[in-house]
Amino acid sequence: MTMRGLTAAQADDVRQALLAAERRSGLRFGVFLGEPVGGRRHFAERLHAALGEEADDAVVVFVDVTGRALEIVTGERARRRLPDSACRLTAMSMATAFSVGDLIGGLLYGISALAEQSTARR
Repeated sequence: MTMRGLTAAQADDVRQALLAAERRSGLRFGVFLGEPVGGRRHFAERLHAALGEEADDAVVVFVDVTGRALEIVTGERARRRLPDSACRLTAMSMATAFSVGDLIGGLLYGISALAEQSTARR
């Protein structure tokens, strides 16, 4: 998890949200804030693949703060509980928060919403 540009308190809030989401859903959650190396989607998929054996049950949220873009990547088993349509809706809500300058609120909402939706589909 890399969270460039956050204060220590903000990073701690995001870590706590990730842990709560993992406990609630049984999935692995990760967040990366920064600039992509190469194409944004390809970079997010590489971050996800770097989780190795945990990737099938993982959800990675990549936020390119400078490029004002967001990618959510799910593993094979995670996708059964979090379809692309659910991720798109969550991403739209997150992007709305980001657009008004609320990066932390958007992240916390997104992590919680993804965990909630995955739990509802168990």
